[in-house]
Amino acid sequence: MRSFVPFSMHLVAAAGAALLAGCWGGDGDASLPQLKAAQGATLRSCAELASAFSHPNTTLTAAEPVAAGAAVWAGAPIAAHCRITGEMFRRTSPQDGNSYAIGFEMRLPTAWNGRFFYQANGGSDGVVWPALGSQPGPQPSVALQQGFAVISSDAGHSGQGNLAFGIDFQARLDYGYQAVAKLTPMAKALIAAAYGKEPDRSYIGGCSNAGRHTMVAMTRMPGEYDGYLAGAPGYRLPLAAIANMDRLRHVAQVATDPADLSSGFTGTERALLSAAVVARCDALDGATDGMIQDVEACRAAFDIQRDVPTCTGARDGTCFTPAQKAAYAPMFSGAVDGSGRKFYNSFPYDAGHNAGDSSFWRFTVPQFIDSGATALIWGVPPADPATFNGPAYALTVSNDAKLAAVAATNATYTESGLSFMQPVNPTDLGTLKQRGAKVMVYHGVSDAIFSVDDTTAWYEGLRSANGGDASNFARFYRVPGMSHCGQGPSTDQFDMLSALVDWVENGKAPDTVLARARGAGAPGGANADVPATWAADRTRPLCPYPKVARLKAGATNLETAESFSCQ
Repeated sequence: MRSFVPFSMHLVAAAGAALLAGCWGGDGDASLPQLKAAQGATLRSCAELASAFSHPNTTLTAAEPVAAGAAVWAGAPIAAHCRITGEMFRRTSPQDGNSYAIGFEMRLPTAWNGRFFYQANGGSDGVVWPALGSQPGPQPSVALQQGFAVISSDAGHSGQGNLAFGIDFQARLDYGYQAVAKLTPMAKALIAAAYGKEPDRSYIGGCSNAGRHTMVAMTRMPGEYDGYLAGAPGYRLPLAAIANMDRLRHVAQVATDPADLSSGFTGTERALLSAAVVARCDALDGATDGMIQDVEACRAAFDIQRDVPTCTGARDGTCFTPAQKAAYAPMFSGAVDGSGRKFYNSFPYDAGHNAGDSSFWRFTVPQFIDSGATALIWGVPPADPATFNGPAYALTVSNDAKLAAVAATNATYTESGLSFMQPVNPTDLGTLKQRGAKVMVYHGVSDAIFSVDDTTAWYEGLRSANGGDASNFARFYRVPGMSHCGQGPSTDQFDMLSALVDWVENGKAPDTVLARARGAGAPGGANADVPATWAADRTRPLCPYPKVARLKAGATNLETAESFSCQ
C-alpha cells in the first residue's frame, strides 16, 4: 500500500520542484516547494472558439457569451463569461449497442484569474451540470464567481439515475476514472486557446462521488492538479454501498410495515437517538451548545444500551425495544462479511441522525441506487436491467455475494468495480506532495451514507505513511452535526476552496476554516435542521484533525467562532 523513497531522493525531488515553481517561501513547510500564485488574463473571444478550437476526439457544439448577472449563486451575480458545450469520444457500445460520449460544459470568465477548476459530479453522474464550480452543499460562493475557468461533465454517460450504463465496459471505466483523465488535458488546451496560456494553477473538487473523483485523481493524476478538495469522499464507494444495504437489512428486522422500511427506524426514533447522544456528549468540548466537537470522547462516553431508554411497554418513540437496540448497534459498529470480518468502517453517534436528508440515504438509496450500482455498474457479470429488482437484491443477496461481484472480472469486464472506482494506494501521495500540491478533505460527522470514520482511517493511514504527520500537505476536517455534504444541526456553510488556494499559492496553511450556520435568511437558503435556539448565523472554527474546537477559558458567547480554539 505504501511506497517509501530514501530521504535524499525526497530532497532532490523537492529541490527540483521548487526550481520549477520558481520560489520557496510562504509560512508553510520550507522542505516542500512553494508554487507561484496564478496570474490572470482576459478572454480573447467567445464565439470563435467553437470553430477555431481543435483537439483529438473532441467536438465543440456551442460557444455563447453569458452576460454579467445572467447567472447567480447564493443571490450574488456571476460576472460575464463564455459558456462552451461539447463532447469527447463519441462511440457505439459493443455490449449494449447504445451511443456514448463524454459530454461537458466549460465556462470561461471574461476576466480570468489564471486558475482552472474541475467540478467533479456526485451520484452516478450522467448529467452535465452548469459549470459554476459548485459542489453539492451550500458554499457561500463558487469558483466561477471567483474568476476560475470551470469544467463539468457527465463522466461518459447520459441520464441521471440511468444505472444501466454499467453494461458498457468503457462507460464503467469513464465513470470510475478515465473521463477525468481525458477531459483534463482537453480543458487546459481550450483554456490556452481562449486566453493565450494554459492555467497557472489547477484545482479539482467536489463532494460525495465527486469527492471520490477527487481522491482518485490524487492517486492517478498527481501531476495534473495543484489543489485537491474532497468532501464526504465515498472513496470506497462499492463497499460503502454494500454496507448501506446491510444497514437496511438490520432496520428491516424491526420494521412494523414491510412496505415502508422507515418504520424500522422512524424520524421520531432517530431524533430520540440524537438527543440521547447530545445529552451524553455535548459538554465534552466545554460548551453545552447542541454540537459534539469531540468525536472520540463521545465514542467512549455514549452507550446505546445504557443511554437510550428501553421500552417496558409498547414502542412509542420515547424508547427503544431490545430488538431495536440489537438491530441498530451493528449499523454503527460497521458492516461485516459472512465470516465476521469488517469490510466497511463504523459510524459515530452524533447529533444529526434525523437530518432532513437522512430518510433518503437510509431507506431510498440502498433499495434503488446502491443495489442497482452494485449489480449493474460494479458487479461482474452485470445483472439484466430488464429484470433486476433493486429492493429484493438489497435485502436478500448476501454481503459475501455482493463483495465477490464487485471484486470479480471476466473476459469482457477486465477491470473490477473495486479497481476502477477506488483510488490507487490512497495513502501514497508522495508525488503530489513533492510537487508542492495540497489536499483538503472534509466530512460531516452525521453523514448517513459515507462514514466519517472511514475517511478518518484514510487520514490516519496518510499520517502514518508520512512519519506520523501529513499536515504540511494534507488536512482533514470533521464537521460536527453535518449530514451528507450539508444539512443537519451544523455550521455547514464554508469556503474551503479559497483556503486551499491560499495554501497552494501563498503558503498559508489553513489552521482553521470558518463555518457558518444557515438559519433563516441565510444566503443560498436556510437549513431547516438548524435548531431554533441557535443564532441564525452561528459560526464555528472547523479544526484540522486531530484537533478539536473547544470553548476558550472565560468565553461565554456560544454563537461565535471567536469563543473557540482548535486544541
